[in-house]
Amino acid sequence: MKRVAIVEDDHVLREQLARILKTATDIKCVGTYRSAEEALQALPSIKPDVVLMDIGLPKMSGIECVAKLKEIIPSVQIIIVTVYEDSEKIFRALRSGASGYLMKSGPPKKLLEAIQDVTVGGSPISPQIARKVFQHFQIFGPTSIEEERLAPREREVLDLLAGGLIYKQIAHRLNISTETVRTYVKNICEKMQVKNKMEAVVKHMQQN
Repeated sequence: MKRVAIVEDDHVLREQLARILKTATDIKCVGTYRSAEEALQALPSIKPDVVLMDIGLPKMSGIECVAKLKEIIPSVQIIIVTVYEDSEKIFRALRSGASGYLMKSGPPKKLLEAIQDVTVGGSPISPQIARKVFQHFQIFGPTSIEEERLAPREREVLDLLAGGLIYKQIAHRLNISTETVRTYVKNICEKMQVKNKMEAVVKHMQQN
């Protein structure tokens, strides 16, 4: 059972998200919060698996809240659910520790799929946001020197990530443990000088 919390200041949207979660048999909504401050006070003791986070919160922003939550609960997976598409907010959110970035206009089914995906190592992202990320790396150009630092097995793992495979599938394909995959991904991110696997995959795709 995936334990999910919602941080959203708009009452209608907050309730809408909660109703969507209730339609899934393997997801439980463990709390809804109107502000970052409320979430930061309650969530450390609840320790949800996933947090759906709005950016435009009343005082502290959702991006700041992401960074603080990741410090307090390193294992939590945070999906930004927002109306903002500008590149600055996207990259600030990803660098703060968000694992996914979805638009509020997306279908409920995609939200539920994203929750499942992020708990097994995926990085769900709306198509229009993926284009923004890709354009960002096009502007800054290829960084093949960084990718050349990767060991052969790290390149193999990166190729599989770029192919859309999640950690469990990569582990099965390469006959290694999921923890070993996580170690490879950590090394890949360090060598490619990126914050998370999503940025690593986009850089890789831009070069290839």
